[in-house]
Amino acid sequence: MSSSASTPTAPGPDAVASETRSRRSSVEGLGPLAATDELFFGRSGALLSRDEAATITSQVLNGMDDGELFLEYRESEGLSLDDGVIRSASFNTSSGFGLRSVLGEETGFAHSDEISAVSLRRAGETVQQVRNGRSGLMAPPPRPTNTHLYTEINPLDGTDFVRRASLLGEIDAYARGLDSRVVQVMASLSSEWQTVQIVRADGVRVADLRPLVRLNVSIVVERDGLRESGSHGFGGRYSVAKLLEEDAWRGAVDEAFRMAMISLDAKPAPAGEMEVVLGAGWPGILLHEAVGHGLEGDFNRKKTSMFSDLMGQRVASPGVTVIDDGTLPDRRGSLTVDDEGTPTGRTVMIEDGILTGFIQDRLNARLMGVAPTGNGRRQSYAHVPLPRMTNTLMLGGNATADEMIGSVKRGLYAVNFGGGQVDITSGKFVFAASEAYMIENGKVTYPVKGATLIGNGADAMKTVSMIGADVALDPGIGTCGKAGQGVPVGVGQPTLKMTGLTVGGTGT
Repeated sequence: MSSSASTPTAPGPDAVASETRSRRSSVEGLGPLAATDELFFGRSGALLSRDEAATITSQVLNGMDDGELFLEYRESEGLSLDDGVIRSASFNTSSGFGLRSVLGEETGFAHSDEISAVSLRRAGETVQQVRNGRSGLMAPPPRPTNTHLYTEINPLDGTDFVRRASLLGEIDAYARGLDSRVVQVMASLSSEWQTVQIVRADGVRVADLRPLVRLNVSIVVERDGLRESGSHGFGGRYSVAKLLEEDAWRGAVDEAFRMAMISLDAKPAPAGEMEVVLGAGWPGILLHEAVGHGLEGDFNRKKTSMFSDLMGQRVASPGVTVIDDGTLPDRRGSLTVDDEGTPTGRTVMIEDGILTGFIQDRLNARLMGVAPTGNGRRQSYAHVPLPRMTNTLMLGGNATADEMIGSVKRGLYAVNFGGGQVDITSGKFVFAASEAYMIENGKVTYPVKGATLIGNGADAMKTVSMIGADVALDPGIGTCGKAGQGVPVGVGQPTLKMTGLTVGGTGT
């Protein structure tokens, strides 16, 4: 259940810019809790005090099993270029709260973009409707932490708009200077600063200041009337100044150009069952989708995952260890604390092929009788938290990529992936390879296009026959969707050899 309240009139652009500058300057140098206190309660004209937030939350959640007040302020900027022209430039600020009550399996939820005592009391009336004469015992609060996994500074600080916009022009000029066959260049730069404070009924307050930046480059090349494209991006939880470094953005352009040129020479991929070697890093998206979602607590509590009731049993080949780690510094999927205030951690989900754990938010952990793992995540204040992945990766073995490729008589070497989809209940997946090559008699021969991998997540993990030592993480581009919510994530893996996968294609 949810309700929403909106501010009657929107301020003009000058007022928004003035308020944004004021908010930034007022929190410089403050820690997360003090900074969010200033943002939500300390501004001139604030409609909610810290004491009111704590008192109303405590009153509303009295007799509940769990719940929290989630306060959020967010700044975001987006710039995009196409064919040498800035096609769009946007800057947005948003703020609001989400109030959640939990009793048994039931959740009451209300949100508003007006942070005021009036709106919070009205939201409280909504979320109390889950009670129906019942009463619970409030779950203990998250354990505190002093860990900081990324900078607390707004990622836009230290650069100006003109410099950020000029970067896209430099990318266009550099890409076109690489080769006369470059006919189109697209680039985008995005940055975000999310500040959150979580207030619990027991008086515990947790705050976090979260930067996030990303640069994407896409290049179209043409030869003899044939056009192909390549793309590359990178990012993380750090300042946008890192994206402006020449070596960094030129590396992204070079990679996008390389992939586009490879596609010009690619032949249609053959179809059939064959051995597949997956590259290190971004191909971990297959692991994320085909396996990771099935290890989220809600699906297993409800018995809708292919991994339900398999705890302690073999679900992958020996040597396969899969973890979810939200504590990797500066990574896109990392969080100092999740959106329920629980510090993130390193959860071993599959160890040496044996299912050992699920990732949990507070609600599903309590109902399953286990501890939360710091994976309660939400897209914004207008969404309820769900068990979600952070950085999901497979640990390494001791084989080399050359050894794996050399052991394949005829197969596919899939280096990068594009889109894909998976059915959580059955585990069936389909993934499209954006960069792949044929392996013939132990050697990589020619590039192919149109290759798709088709299979079942649990079965596929049992086909892993060799595991490389070259564990790599993706460059910082992942966004995961679940229940209509998108959150930033990371993936990773070493080079892997898998036997007996079905490859879809149009060649022979």
